[in-house]
Amino acid sequence: MRLRAFCPAKVNLFLSVGEPLPNGYHPLWTVFQAVSLGDDLEIETGVSSPRLECDWAGLPAENTLTKALRLYREYTSVPDLSIRLTKRVPAQSGLGGGSSDAAGLLRLIQRVAPAPLGPRELSEIAAAVGADVPFFLVGGRAIGERFGDRLTPLPDGRPLAFAILRPPIGCSTPTMYARLDERPRKAAFRPIERYLADDPVFGNDFESVAPPECLALIEGLREAGARQAHLCGSGSAVFGVFPDAATALRAIDPIPEGDAPFRSVVRSLSRTASLD
Repeated sequence: MRLRAFCPAKVNLFLSVGEPLPNGYHPLWTVFQAVSLGDDLEIETGVSSPRLECDWAGLPAENTLTKALRLYREYTSVPDLSIRLTKRVPAQSGLGGGSSDAAGLLRLIQRVAPAPLGPRELSEIAAAVGADVPFFLVGGRAIGERFGDRLTPLPDGRPLAFAILRPPIGCSTPTMYARLDERPRKAAFRPIERYLADDPVFGNDFESVAPPECLALIEGLREAGARQAHLCGSGSAVFGVFPDAATALRAIDPIPEGDAPFRSVVRSLSRTASLD
């Protein structure tokens, strides 16, 4: 049997990071939004030689997929299966590609496991794989609290068009947190309520330590007419909000390809569409 899942990327419409706790983790408030850029995942059961195939040469031997499968098997049995991943979401971009892949695999395993797990166990596995993974089991738009794993689903809201650009550099999440910790915080958290309005004002604390290549793209999107433009997660990708996809395409066309080798115009996804 073969099963497929679409693994959407995400942008953080809002991201406020608190001071690190004694365990090293950072509490945060964020608003996740799933978007139509994503990876494709396929599993096949009844195979004689289980394997993991990926069209991206940079996928390490130990990754979010192998971790999710291993942790699931600590709870219950899973048939032998082969996994095929087609990557479209660039790494070290703040778009959550690896986290979404893990969540997609968990959703597929639930359909083939002899004894599927309950929501609590599934959430525990997701959080153990990575802080963003639980969101991709919820999809759509959601508030993330604590470490991003305590989620409150939000209404889908009106559709948004995003232009996503990535400079020719990546951003390591641990490095970005370390840079943030080197700077004094203005406040533990900024109020989240104004980011949930019908026409929210977005924001991202990581922009205070983002590389100049990222900041230049944010400024370029604003000059091109983006209603708002911000960093995606901890970077290095950035996004701009436009009235529609056609406007977004026209806006980013003059931006030199060397400044943004990866570029994509996407739409916000409803909860149903992001879990399809």
